[in-house]
Amino acid sequence: MRKQTTAPHSAKDARRKLRQVVTSSTIGAMVEWYDFFLYGVVAGLVFNKLYFPSSDPMVGTLLAYTTFAAGFVARPLGGIIFGHFGDTLGRKKMLVLTLMIMGVATTAIGLIPTYDQIGVWAPILLLVCRVAQGIGLGGEWGGAVLMTFESAPARRRGFFASLPQTGMSLGLVLASGVIAVLSLLLSDEDFLAWGWRIAFLLSAAMVLIGSYMRTHVEESPEFAAAQHSREKAPGLPFMVMLRRYPGVVMACMGARFIDGVFFNVFGVYSLSYLTQTLKLTRDHALLGVLIGAFVMTFFIPLWGAVSDRVGRPIVYGTGALLAGLSAFPAFWLMQHSGGNVWLVWAAIIIPFGIFHAAVFGTMSSMFSEVFDPSVRYTGISFVYQFAGVFAGGLTPIIATWLSAKAGGQPWYLCAYVLAIGIMSAGCTMWIASRASHGGAVGLEPSKT
Repeated sequence: MRKQTTAPHSAKDARRKLRQVVTSSTIGAMVEWYDFFLYGVVAGLVFNKLYFPSSDPMVGTLLAYTTFAAGFVARPLGGIIFGHFGDTLGRKKMLVLTLMIMGVATTAIGLIPTYDQIGVWAPILLLVCRVAQGIGLGGEWGGAVLMTFESAPARRRGFFASLPQTGMSLGLVLASGVIAVLSLLLSDEDFLAWGWRIAFLLSAAMVLIGSYMRTHVEESPEFAAAQHSREKAPGLPFMVMLRRYPGVVMACMGARFIDGVFFNVFGVYSLSYLTQTLKLTRDHALLGVLIGAFVMTFFIPLWGAVSDRVGRPIVYGTGALLAGLSAFPAFWLMQHSGGNVWLVWAAIIIPFGIFHAAVFGTMSSMFSEVFDPSVRYTGISFVYQFAGVFAGGLTPIIATWLSAKAGGQPWYLCAYVLAIGIMSAGCTMWIASRASHGGAVGLEPSKT
């Protein structure tokens, strides 16, 4: 009788543990991305006025986006540090620590006095907190992804590894939603004076909830096996990664570019473009990005599941090309909307919510499958975060500069996005060819 009930009980217990891992990773990722995106949402609306005073609004915006980029520059450092300890001490411990770092930094931003109150110390403190955010998020993404990827059934890893990715879109929805609600409830003067700070102070409560959930999940089942293999091949995970996977690292960083560029064009830069160039209201601009991110939340796991059927590179490469091509019709529609907010929203929602979701929903499993478990945390963290410095952190600055060079027109920027999409698709094809020659496991579709 015991033998008849052990297997079902064991399977039920495995499903329960997987649900716990998925829930804690997704909610924790949502909190982390909320903290990180909140800065990007506010940078072009508030920080350029309160922390970087200038007679030229363009200069103030560029300075605000420079501190935004600083968070991306710090992310590779966080990826290397927490990737190392995640591969040596465990995924779970690092996830709790990175969440706390992000929460403290974000709450502190909500308390920093303005430039008029403390002078140059205001942008300096803002920069320090932004760097801390970058370090925390640099270690967060890899751990959250791996906890679900390594705990999921082999044939459904694309789907389950995509679920923590929804934390990104949910975090953006939450960040944009909170700012939108505060904008609706408060006058422009009150929002600029103190209302925006509420969104940053909310992070403290969310971090406590996320940390509690993460302390009550079990470690990744593949971590023990990775430790065992490390005894046979000693060395720092970062150095082992560079020695074993030089081509993979470069190809994955190239594939990653379209994600960072496209997201920051439509999720960050579009806010200042719509409000400053097209004179759309701040509320309408924020709501368009919010709806796009909400739609993305459903398409991310959909594309993840599709990748289990047809293969990661096919979904990722197609998504990269569609995203690159969509920039032209999207900005054309924004420009020729005639003030029709529904057309503006369509120009954001379709490329951002659907095409970008194909890239972001597949990235976690595609990158995880090309690295050995003993260096996987380090590998995917470094690839994602280092490429993000150039692909994401510099994009708002590049977008602002290209737009200015074109006299306010977006076509130089659209050409840049298209070129990045083609490059990323090419790198994805290389990854696929490596898989077809036995260089990577799991990138091809499931046979069952």
